[in-house]
Amino acid sequence: MRCIECGSAAITERPERTVQGCKRFRCRACGKQFNERSNTVLNRAQYPSDVIALVVLWRLRTKLALRDLPEMFAVRGLVFSHEAVRDWETKLTPTLADDLRRHRHGRVGRSWYVDETYLKVHGRWCYLYRAIDRSGALGDVMFSEHRDMAAARAFFLSAKAVTGVTPDRVTTDGHDSYPRAIRTELGQEVRHRTSAYLNNRLEQDHRGIKGRYRPMRGFKSPRSAARFCRAYDEVRNFLRLRTRHHQHVPANRRRLQFLRRTTTVLGGSGRHRQNGGRLEIGTVGAIRSERRAASDRNEWAAYVGIGIQED
Repeated sequence: MRCIECGSAAITERPERTVQGCKRFRCRACGKQFNERSNTVLNRAQYPSDVIALVVLWRLRTKLALRDLPEMFAVRGLVFSHEAVRDWETKLTPTLADDLRRHRHGRVGRSWYVDETYLKVHGRWCYLYRAIDRSGALGDVMFSEHRDMAAARAFFLSAKAVTGVTPDRVTTDGHDSYPRAIRTELGQEVRHRTSAYLNNRLEQDHRGIKGRYRPMRGFKSPRSAARFCRAYDEVRNFLRLRTRHHQHVPANRRRLQFLRRTTTVLGGSGRHRQNGGRLEIGTVGAIRSERRAASDRNEWAAYVGIGIQED
């Protein structure tokens, strides 16, 4: 860690901590005092970072309205308003989505299925471009107010940059903008198939975002829709347990993998290392609770309000 004022590595950890339990430091070069959350997106937040990260994760993962989360945490003794949830979501979801996008660079297959689905934003229909590979792994997701050549080209350019992969085959539903966009952004040698039946796996995959945004009754602005949909799909893809269709995963392994990956997401969202203000995905089990060190995973499960039984 370096000083947020002068960048010096000559810092000293102070014995006292902040009200939220963050470590405090002092720079020996310039005398600046700061803590773990200084110069981050959660600076001056009134709640511990792990609590905020858990709220944002439940906001993205579960089918809850904005006012449901404060009621759930009020039972656990944490009182905040739905506007606080909205503010935390606005601050954390962009950096969390960008970090997860960097994490899956080069981990997508070379057979893509591309389609767009409809979302209602402020009373009018907009489009969400999505791509997955043969195993169901996410290629990319992009929100657009229009369904035209410019949007299709921007989507393929973004997908190629994020995944670092040029597909060998792309399957679409036959929209007129796709053939030229594929030739322009992906290359002439990419095989393009147009079949509504072959694209059924992606049509079924649209259920995730469709089922999640219905309790929200639509979005109020294109900006919030783009931010939420990207973060939702990235978290959903990261927590996906199956690596191929119809794969059988035992129940005990599903629980263990889900806890490990959830802890990874919470670790990256909760620690907020000083690295230019961006998040870093933590290693499995590396999260440090700011209220107490929950090293045992049963203790951590009890803290977040879920139960685990060993098989």
